[in-house]
Amino acid sequence: MTPLSPQFSPPTCDIFCRVVDNYGDIGVTWRLARQLACEHGSTVRLIVDDLDSFRRLVPAVDPGLAGQMVDGVSVVAWRDSLPFAHLEAADLVIEAFGCDLPADYLEQMASRGSRPVWINLEYLSAEAWVAEHHLLPSPHPTLPLIKYFFFLGFTAGTGGLIREKDLIARRDSAAAPNAGGELRVLVFAYDHAPLEALFAAMARTKRPIACRVSEGVLSAKLEQWRASQATNAPNPAPMLELGVQPFCPQAEYDQLLWRNDVLFVRGEDSFVRAQWAAKPFVWHIYPQSGDTHLVKLGAFLDLYCDGLPAAAERAVRELWQAWNVPSAEALGPAWAAFIAQLPALNRHARYWSQRLAEMPDLASKLLNFYRKKAKI
Repeated sequence: MTPLSPQFSPPTCDIFCRVVDNYGDIGVTWRLARQLACEHGSTVRLIVDDLDSFRRLVPAVDPGLAGQMVDGVSVVAWRDSLPFAHLEAADLVIEAFGCDLPADYLEQMASRGSRPVWINLEYLSAEAWVAEHHLLPSPHPTLPLIKYFFFLGFTAGTGGLIREKDLIARRDSAAAPNAGGELRVLVFAYDHAPLEALFAAMARTKRPIACRVSEGVLSAKLEQWRASQATNAPNPAPMLELGVQPFCPQAEYDQLLWRNDVLFVRGEDSFVRAQWAAKPFVWHIYPQSGDTHLVKLGAFLDLYCDGLPAAAERAVRELWQAWNVPSAEALGPAWAAFIAQLPALNRHARYWSQRLAEMPDLASKLLNFYRKKAKI
């Protein structure tokens, strides 16, 4: 990968995002927009259709404004009733996760003397076919435009991952010993997670555990479990402290992960940040019809588990399976085995994070591809 030249003039950039699952899509695109603006000097517009969800991640966002500047990024409300013909198309146009650009904006792109470099930023996957499809061109059927597929990924033949230039240094400088000695567990999962089975497994663990679950449906399940346990015993789990983790703005999320020892995460943005946190983690993957998500899960595990001792690999695979194909019977033994392997899992998490950090990050790869296509 050719490094960016000091003489390279950063392109203007428009990123389009439709919020599909509340936080994942906007979480990824906001990180990318902010990095392109703050680290690479690009003039960036983030055009997004759900400012209410965006505001939860970034409290400075005002959902009532059609346009605003936030952390060096111009945030534009994407409203289908409003035309885009007044927006001059940017040098680099990123269509996040197949959101389809407005027709009048496409016309603006086609009318430019120098055509924009048009990227379809695809969802993250570890499947082998991703590298084969990365950077494939897709000509527009009627306009003189070409869209290029850009796949996030974990290998050199993909678009890489979002990683701010100071992320690893900030993580390492924030590391602090666990003064309390308890195992700190953070749980962020989809509603169908077998949470009650996890609580029961933790209650049987012969060491102090402080577990926090994300507010919302999971915290309601926590209260239900507490009520059911209190029926038969005044203190059914003396070694287990359970609590609720309030919703965390994106700017504080990394620090939250760093303060914990075991991370249960969901979706895409939290999944990647858990890997940069270099902690043992369990991924709750977004369910898809036909169980195709389990193929995606298995592909990642094949990469991630490479180099793990056999017992540690088995512990990871069994807990991830019991969490994603909910099984109360399997989760208890899987949790116990996972905890028994924590020393090996901690070493591997650090190794995996270092291995990923040796590859170029997503923003750098995007700009290098832009320079190549724009012949700069």
